Amino acid sequence: MNEPMPVRRTDRQARALRLGARSWLALALVSAVGVAGFGWPFLAPPESAVNAHAADAPWLFAGLLVLLVAVVAAALSESGLGPKAVAMLGVLAAAGAALRPIGAGTAGLEPMFFLMVLSGRVLGPGFGFALGSVTMFASALLTGGVGPWMPFQMLAMGWFTMGAGFLPGPDRLRGRAEVWMLAGYGFLAAFAYGTVMNMAGWPFMSALASNIAFSADAPLATNLARFVAYCLATSLGWDLGRAVITVVLTLTVGATVLRALRRATRRAAFEAPVTFGDAPR
Repeated sequence: MNEPMPVRRTDRQARALRLGARSWLALALVSAVGVAGFGWPFLAPPESAVNAHAADAPWLFAGLLVLLVAVVAAALSESGLGPKAVAMLGVLAAAGAALRPIGAGTAGLEPMFFLMVLSGRVLGPGFGFALGSVTMFASALLTGGVGPWMPFQMLAMGWFTMGAGFLPGPDRLRGRAEVWMLAGYGFLAAFAYGTVMNMAGWPFMSALASNIAFSADAPLATNLARFVAYCLATSLGWDLGRAVITVVLTLTVGATVLRALRRATRRAAFEAPVTFGDAPR
């Protein structure tokens, strides 16, 4: 008697939002403008017109908000995002926005970062970018943190959450190995987020206030040394607190949250084709 062939189980993780070519192009454009917005003090030579108008830079690059909204809108429309994915985006963004004020102002203890890492891991880079951006926008409205820095926060959090979706083994890696990988990523990304946000604000610190402030007339090496000293003096403790709380939460409740997110994704069946049965007679 012939034995039935074993069915190979494929645990391919469904994605709530898969970006198409146009959305990736728009995202690349926003990221390029974002790199210029964050890094112009190191990209523009001292004699450039950008440094001559340094006081106007935050308002100029605040125009990133328009591009960010365009990217998210393009991603949503091109992917054919269904109501279940929209609902999950809203729930996770609301949860992240509610978590952020819990530790705000307390040594950088911001529990929302661990939720962004796990969500990006399960739901993919496209959904991760949209979730990170929308969460920061919602939290800014919730906490009254609306200002020229908000587009930078939205872009940085979008990158941070999207990066978790690019980590290896999304369909096969499970268990403690996956949790430790996410904890390590969260630790590094928490410092990276703090560093890029320092780049957004550091150039507008008065050069007369400290010798670690940005100087438009100084060479690149001098400003780079000043920036490193600025990060060590002003934000190292805050970034360390953010990194530690992200690691602790990921290691303690990360496996449970991952299972819950994957269960919700399976039940939502984002990528299942829509079929219509015969109407009852």
